[in-house]
Parts: sequence; C-alpha cells; structure tokens
Amino acid sequence: MDSLDDINKKSREELLRDMKPAGAYLDSLSGFADIIGTIRQAENAANELLRETSGTITGKNIVKNAADTSYTEVTPAADGEKTKANKKTSTKDFADGEPPQVTETQTDTQTDTEEAPVAEKTQEELLETLDALVGLDNIKQSVKSLINLVKIRKLREENELPNPPLSLHMVFAGNPGTGKTTVARILSELYKAIGVLSKGQLVEVDRSGLVAGFVGQTAIKTSEVVTSALGGILFIDEAYALAPDTGAGNDFGRESIETLLKLMEDHRDDLIVIVAGYSDPMERFITSNPGLESRFNRYFFFEDYNSEELYEIFDLMCVKSEYKLTDDAQEFAREHFKIIYENRDENFGNARHVRNFFENIVTVHSDRVSALEEHTREDLTTIVLEDMEKAAEV
Repeated sequence: MDSLDDINKKSREELLRDMKPAGAYLDSLSGFADIIGTIRQAENAANELLRETSGTITGKNIVKNAADTSYTEVTPAADGEKTKANKKTSTKDFADGEPPQVTETQTDTQTDTEEAPVAEKTQEELLETLDALVGLDNIKQSVKSLINLVKIRKLREENELPNPPLSLHMVFAGNPGTGKTTVARILSELYKAIGVLSKGQLVEVDRSGLVAGFVGQTAIKTSEVVTSALGGILFIDEAYALAPDTGAGNDFGRESIETLLKLMEDHRDDLIVIVAGYSDPMERFITSNPGLESRFNRYFFFEDYNSEELYEIFDLMCVKSEYKLTDDAQEFAREHFKIIYENRDENFGNARHVRNFFENIVTVHSDRVSALEEHTREDLTTIVLEDMEKAAEV
C-alpha cells in the first residue's frame, strides 16, 4: 500500500497532468498580456508623437481621437472637397513597412481654396468676338440691331414709357457648319451682359433630348430641359424633327412642342429659345403650328461660306496650331476650297468640311514626318504640297 506521501505526490502529478491544457492557456494568456503591454507602449509613444507634432500621420492619414484610444482614418480630399474623417475603431498597425511620413494637417478643415470667379466679358468684348468671326456679315448686323433694340426698350422701361410686344425667340436657318451654335453662344452672353437674361448659359439639345419613348414621359423630359435653360438660351438643333412630315398623330414630338410652348409663355421674362436647322424644313416646322408661328417671328439666315471664307477659316486653324503652308500648298488649298464650294449640295458641311480637311492634313503630315530619321522644328510645323494632295484624297 502506498504511503500518504506517495499518494500526495501521485495526486499532485495527476492534478498537474489534468491541468496541463489550462496551464498552456495561462502561458498563452501571459504572452498575450505581454503583447498588450507592448501595444500600449507603442500607443503611448504614438500619442506623445501626435502631441508634439499637433498633426496627423499621413499615408493613410491617422488622427488621434481625444475621446478614446482608437484612431480616425482620414480620406485624403480631392481638389475642391473638404477633408472627411472615417472612424476606424482598431489601433493602427505600422508593422508592414516604414511608418508613414508625419505631416501637419487638421481633421475636418477646408482643404480647397475658393477659385476666383471667371470674369464675365463685357458687351464690347463680346461684340468684338462676334466681329472676329469669318463671314456672317448679315448675321452680325442683325445681332447688333437686336441688341440695340433691347437696350432702347430697357431705357424706355426705365423712363416709364410703353413698349410694344416683342418676342426674342429666334429661328436660325442654314446648312451645317455655318456658325449657328457659335452665334447662339455669343448671344446668350450678350443678353446676360445687357441684363436681359439672369444667367446667360446656352443649353444645346435636339429631339432625343426632349422626346421620350413612352406616353407621359415626353412632357417631363421637356420640362427638365427647359428648367435647366432658365436664365439663358435653349438651343434646339434640327428642331423640325419634333414635327415630322408623316403626320402621325401619336408622335411624341408634338407633345414636346405643346409643353415647350406653354413653358415659353410661363417663363417669357427669363428664357429665350432658338430653333435651328436647314432652311426649308425649318420654315415648314414653324408654319406647322400656330403657337410656333406667333412666338418665332425673328429669322436669322446663315448663308454658306464662299471659297475665300473657307480658306480663311482653314488658315486660322493652321495659325492656331502653328502650322505653316508652303507656297504651292497654299495654292492647292485655295483651289481645293473653290472646287468644293462650286460643287456643294444641300448637305454641304461648310466649316465642318474645313475642320475635317485640316484634321486629315495633320494626320498625313504626321505619317510623313514620323518616317524621317531626324525631326527639325521646320519639319514639325511645315505642311507641303504632298500632304495636301494626300489629305484631299481621303
């Protein structure tokens, strides 16, 4: 029989054996406590660093919260935005790589600087811009007469004199590329400059921007576009597409026209509508609806550019991009635009053709110059006859 000491020894051994998992757990807990102590030391060091720098640690931009031991992760602000803070509840670990650079910044402070407002052009500057356009002599005179009319009406109003009814909505009729959109943009700024419009923006749209494919949706879509144009000019290109010649009674374009006419009346003091397109279809469009005829009684006819004007537009494009033509290349260009003008049809692109031709020349020139072993400034800026001939064939 075992002695009492033997029994006690055996019991202790069995007890230790039975408690081994718990002992391992206690060992792990002790190690975890050491880790916690290390983390707290690191945290205290970080706190001291933050107090000394009064800033944040960036990279991920860490800012110490005063209320707890967590950190706030600050998303770097894009230009023009305020810094936004997203709370991160765990202690930040800098184990991977070097600690981010410390920079001096502040949470929730304005990081952008207000951009200086773009200076609005004066009436004189806008008229100079209009005069600088190639051709369009009749349009320039019509615009100036309209501006004078509006100015005198405002003066009469200030002097408590009556003014006859006046509609400022306009029809721009002419082929593509004749400057209709450009003139509309200048007009919107001019009307803003003389106080007719409150904002002076130009909103460009066509049928697809006004008409929806479901019953009841077109009126909503048209209303949204008109709302965006309030205070400025609504420019509707190829407006005749709203009233096709098919005579279909269920065409949603007619719904858009009816909505547009009502809104033009509701906002007649701060909205101008310009409808634009080919001359003949535009005349049919205006006469298709009595409401359109009564509101659009001011016509601007944009004539095609002649051959010399086409060449002048082309030359301005070359100068702007710092290209120069050899003498024989200039002669080729003049002849090219003369032939194009004399053989034009109803689809003549005017300035659009000039732009496309210029872009073709630049492409051909680039192909030629890139094949040279060395490139001088002269090579990079000179258009030769070979470039013109190849571009005309495209």
